[in-house]
Amino acid sequence: MSANAISATGRSRVTRLNTLTGLRFAAAFVVFLYHAALLGYMGVPWLSPENVHDYYRSVHHVGALGVSFFFVLSGFVLTWSSRETDTAPRFWRRRFLKIVPNYLVVWVLAMVVFAAPFTDVKIGLLNFFMLQVYYPDFSINFGVNPAGWSLAVEAIFYLLFPLLLRLIKKIPANRVNLWVAIVGLGIIATPFLSTHLVPAGSVFMPMEPETSVNQYFFSYILPFPRVLDFALGILVARSVMSGRWRNIGMIWAGALLIASYALGYFTPYIYSSRAVCVIPAAVLIAAGAIADDEGRFTVFRNKVMVWLGDISFAFYLVHYTVLQGVWKLLGSKTYTAPQATAMMLLCLGVSILASWALYDLIERPITQRWSNPRKRSAPVQQESALAEARPLAARRADEER
Repeated sequence: MSANAISATGRSRVTRLNTLTGLRFAAAFVVFLYHAALLGYMGVPWLSPENVHDYYRSVHHVGALGVSFFFVLSGFVLTWSSRETDTAPRFWRRRFLKIVPNYLVVWVLAMVVFAAPFTDVKIGLLNFFMLQVYYPDFSINFGVNPAGWSLAVEAIFYLLFPLLLRLIKKIPANRVNLWVAIVGLGIIATPFLSTHLVPAGSVFMPMEPETSVNQYFFSYILPFPRVLDFALGILVARSVMSGRWRNIGMIWAGALLIASYALGYFTPYIYSSRAVCVIPAAVLIAAGAIADDEGRFTVFRNKVMVWLGDISFAFYLVHYTVLQGVWKLLGSKTYTAPQATAMMLLCLGVSILASWALYDLIERPITQRWSNPRKRSAPVQQESALAEARPLAARRADEER
């Protein structure tokens, strides 16, 4: 977003939304908790069967909440930071450099640490090229690095973003909230349509035996229905930026999200994994952005949370590989509940350190060096001086984009 963008109140709009940056790590952390629960279903008997079941039931749709939050957040932040002078090729270049290097590095790490012995060439290549989300087969969708599938979905979002933003900007300001409602209803309708129109087939989820893999794939994994989540983020950002959003504040928005998560325990998994929580997630994202824009305090805007948010993309990608690797290094055994808690804390710490390394050694240097093409007519020294003169917040916002 340009530095001189104006908010609905007439003030200069903030460039960097630190509360949303902090919330990114919170979303990545709950995915970590969910993937720890999935270990028992993916060949890692780290807990006794009854403990695995109990732990899984306690977090069984929190990972899906984290992913849906990321999808909506992505549309919101990209819209908030968009510039009129930007071009589609430049945007695609920034997104490619932001996600692909880390994705490929972690793909290699996952193969080395645990995936190579049971990954055939087809599954490996489909995951390498981010094509794993077009097959209704969990061994392909979650092959190599199980967290990587959502990046393949995000790739479609980024490809479509310039067009979606152009179309949504054409919506009159007084009708934006109507479109928020329409898209929200479309998201809620997706699992309903998948259960009534998509054949169930004979394969069901091992951890949710009443849920068809085919129907879950259409509702949750296939990129094109998930574009609605991304579009919801764009629309909510447009509503906030135009002053049309009815803000309920961070506390009430957080309470609404917690209540929706609790409701998910009383709905079929295909609904709780996406439809139940996505609207409350959008409400919380809007509340966080408004709090930042108005300079109000939030618990997610402190230095620690912002730093964790900065490395959250790397954390999201690498944490499952760390979970597998630490379990192997500790002897590939079954743990009691207290021992498992200690192991998870160790994995959390190692994941944060690994994420820090990925961010500082790969993600940040690459985005800083190559995200924006150099002007051939300007000397390198002049460009460096201009880059140094730009506000730090603006540079960091560009890195996020």
